[in-house]
Amino acid sequence: MTPEKPLNAIPPVVIALTLLIVGIEVVLQLANNGFIGGPQGLSWRLNAVNEFGFSTRVFDRVVERANYSFDMLKRFVTYPYVNAQLTQVAFCAALTLALGKFAGEYYGGLKVLVIYVFSSIVGAFVFGLLANGDFPLYGGFTPVYGLIGAYTYALWLQLGQAGQNQLLAFRLIGVLLLIQLIFGVVFGLIAEAPPPPSWIAELSGFFGGLGISVLLAPGGWTTFLDRMRQRS
Repeated sequence: MTPEKPLNAIPPVVIALTLLIVGIEVVLQLANNGFIGGPQGLSWRLNAVNEFGFSTRVFDRVVERANYSFDMLKRFVTYPYVNAQLTQVAFCAALTLALGKFAGEYYGGLKVLVIYVFSSIVGAFVFGLLANGDFPLYGGFTPVYGLIGAYTYALWLQLGQAGQNQLLAFRLIGVLLLIQLIFGVVFGLIAEAPPPPSWIAELSGFFGGLGISVLLAPGGWTTFLDRMRQRS
């Protein structure tokens, strides 16, 4: 009997996304520690944020000034690949692998990429619409929250099929929001300043992933409507 290979269960697109996140951080870490880039390497992360990050200023240029240049539009999907620090990369990579594996098994590998990109765009758009100031948006948590949205919808369907309480599907996002609230309060007390508004993008990414999953799940919109009719 051929032994099973755990990595085979992870869709290639999920592995590619994770390697991209980790690979970029490896380059930035090498530059920050002087192994590549020379003295200029210390500023590579900041330059990457300026080049690929998102902000309300970018949103204003796209929406109000109708600047649809590639430099502006690319930022809606490139900001998740530049992270603030190694710890953030570790969490994003681990969650992308775990949630991507589950989502890939339920939706399919290509649809995981659609969820990832769509939730990134939704998160950036709502962030640009609601956030105050010119705080930059970057880091991979927004599309991770989108994968959590996809996971939540898949679990919601499975609990419904099993005749169990479907509200249990929202436990994960509830716990994460509670942790984020506690972190925001502690950060505000220590820094004596309001926490960064990145939660706007992350929560929007969750609802973006949840919403697009209604269309991407087996049976799509028809199945969703049928279940709603059964409950009414």
